[in-house]
Amino acid sequence: MSANPVALTVFLVLFFATAGLGFYATRMKTVNLSDLGQWGLGGRSFGTLIAWFLLGGDIYTAYTFVAVPALVAGAGATGFFAVPFTILMYPVLFVVMPRLWSVAHKHGYVTAADFVRGRFGSRGLALAVAATGIVATIPYIALQLMGMQIVFAGIGLNFTLDLPVIGAFHDLPLLVAFLVLAIYTYHSGLHGTAIISVAKGILVYVAVLAAVIVIPIELGGYGKIFAAADPKTLLLGHGTANNLGPQFSFASLALGSALALWLYPHSITGVFSSSSRSVLKRNAFLLPSFTFALALIALLGVMAVAVGVKGMPEYAEGYRIFGNNFAIPALFLHSFSPWFAGLAFAAIGVGALVPAAIMAISCGNLFTRNIYKEFIAPDCTPATESKVAKIMSLATKLAALFFVVALQSSYAINLQLLGGIWICQTLPSVMLALYTPRQLNAPGLLLGWLAGMATGTWMAVALQFKGAVYSLDLFGVTIPCYAAIIALLLNILIAYVASFLVRTISNAPVRDETAAEDYL
Repeated sequence: MSANPVALTVFLVLFFATAGLGFYATRMKTVNLSDLGQWGLGGRSFGTLIAWFLLGGDIYTAYTFVAVPALVAGAGATGFFAVPFTILMYPVLFVVMPRLWSVAHKHGYVTAADFVRGRFGSRGLALAVAATGIVATIPYIALQLMGMQIVFAGIGLNFTLDLPVIGAFHDLPLLVAFLVLAIYTYHSGLHGTAIISVAKGILVYVAVLAAVIVIPIELGGYGKIFAAADPKTLLLGHGTANNLGPQFSFASLALGSALALWLYPHSITGVFSSSSRSVLKRNAFLLPSFTFALALIALLGVMAVAVGVKGMPEYAEGYRIFGNNFAIPALFLHSFSPWFAGLAFAAIGVGALVPAAIMAISCGNLFTRNIYKEFIAPDCTPATESKVAKIMSLATKLAALFFVVALQSSYAINLQLLGGIWICQTLPSVMLALYTPRQLNAPGLLLGWLAGMATGTWMAVALQFKGAVYSLDLFGVTIPCYAAIIALLLNILIAYVASFLVRTISNAPVRDETAAEDYL
């Protein structure tokens, strides 16, 4: 596709102006970026408004902007599972996260693995939680870069660079965006990301509200839009006596995704950066406004079907490369004037910068606190901690770029399916540990984690990475369920049983550095 000069200009101005805010964020006030608490957690200083933008920018990513409507366009009602999922996760934020914030604030924990280390006195269990978080997050960063890649293709940025050793490099714009992301994250840390998240929130809301108002008017209303869709895709199929059916799998996807979301390292980083537990509780009521925006974004998939962009020859190349993921860029190009299409693309591009930066920062925090300091250099200075975290954040972004550029995009998507399954297996060690002070111990949790990881990975392999819903046959009834939920139930069962057996066999005291009042 050839680039439209107006759309390209608007996109570049907004994208680089917004990214530029990240470079100057630390000049707005005195910040010591040689301290990990400042660079990696923003000094734990963000109030309600900044936390709202930061957590919203952290949760609702660029790939959500692209993939949710793409799934709706291709599969219909199934794609809307993201809406109840983002409704279910806010009670978790309200009930669970303030307790985790309180104990982290009391003891200076930077990561969830820090809490696990203090709660159970186990370096091995903390390492398992940290490694799971890093491995599950890298493909998530890759998907943000893929979102950028799709936007760049839509706007016509398809430059090729001939390199002496590598040869033809077809993703030069993606490399430039990666460098912008890497430099401002290294330079400004979470402070810069928080400022950019404000700009991202504004751009997203402007683009989405305009789309759900203008496009239906052009098409004659929502009645005609839904009439153009295949009726079979608008409703989920019913279950039977022998098969619980799509409705059960839909519910399990929503529940599993809601549980997984607050276990991801970037979500924990957003929580720990808040200035008080009251900030988190207020945001549990305010953040559902982003769910409203997500529901509107999902509707864009139906609009793409109604407009028929998939059959338009000018978008054939984009659909050939990216499939239904190209639906939203094609819809914006077809429905809006070039300047507004450029604004909408900037919203998606900036929408990738915020979560990708937080994800990379959180991986840096995990590696530094729970691997480097714990096993390699226990006496390292705070300045060294911060430097290692910055370097690790660059390494995770490079790994994510490798998935996007060197491998087929499907590989990154496959690993993302595994990511959700894997991160759920840290739930007993993190969330349940907030409420069960004596029932669980490190050996039991490690056995449960290992069983959950092995079972979840096996189910994903059995599905050939083509989905995340595994059909479990029990007593003649087929139960189609999100693999993360099945693996998690087994994980919890083994963790409690093994913990009971360990307590029965051994009288060794539990090494818990936290106290009941620390959680309040």
